[in-house]
Amino acid sequence: MSKFFLYLRTNTFRKNLIYAIVGIIVLFILTYIGLRIYTKHGDRQEVPVLKGLHISEAIALLDKVGLEYQVDSIYQLDARPGMVIEQDPEPASAVKGGRTIYLTIITQTAPEIAFPEVIDKTLIEATSIIKNHSLKLGDTTYVNDIARDMVLDATFGGQPITAGRMIPKGSRINLVLGNGRGNDQVNIPELVGLPYSEAEFALRGLGLVVGSISFADGSRDTINGTVVEQTPDISAQFIPLGSAIHLKLSNSVVPTTTE
Repeated sequence: MSKFFLYLRTNTFRKNLIYAIVGIIVLFILTYIGLRIYTKHGDRQEVPVLKGLHISEAIALLDKVGLEYQVDSIYQLDARPGMVIEQDPEPASAVKGGRTIYLTIITQTAPEIAFPEVIDKTLIEATSIIKNHSLKLGDTTYVNDIARDMVLDATFGGQPITAGRMIPKGSRINLVLGNGRGNDQVNIPELVGLPYSEAEFALRGLGLVVGSISFADGSRDTINGTVVEQTPDISAQFIPLGSAIHLKLSNSVVPTTTE
């Protein structure tokens, strides 16, 4: 034991102790410097604003500031394809050089979805279903059918479409609806101003008949007569098949067209 304490007082021990302390300090300094280099301590920069840029512009900007990127894409109606709509980290965030910035862009190709069932739905129901499936309501056409505002047919690209067919999101769907009048009603034609023979021919072609005939000038000449008044007039819009249209004719009075 006494030899150990005597060794602690020797120059050899003191030199070894100094070497050991210096070695520990040097090792600490080298480790500290190495960690700073490895973690890029102090190498921070601000993330640029990328939202709203086209992906090509965003990539050029990230390359310029030395940041990496990873791109994901989604489809969005009425949005410009290739536009950056999300970024992570957010703009103005401080990050180390080489950090990966995650971008979400609008893709140009719309994903396909199965067309939903809309036949025999009301217009309100069909409109809601179409919008919930990320589709657009196009034109609505009415045909004679007793079911008012009921969907009788649906078309896409000018062709009938059935439930289950795959179509791109955002497609326009046209609907054929019932007008609530059935197939036994027709539009009342405009007869005022027509010669009697043409008015009679027009009524026959629509499945209507000439009713009573009266004269505005006291004459009884139907062959040369011109229609100056009709009952019912076109304001009634529709009339059942086989109905009669009553006419007033004139051989001398210039006919006036009703509006």
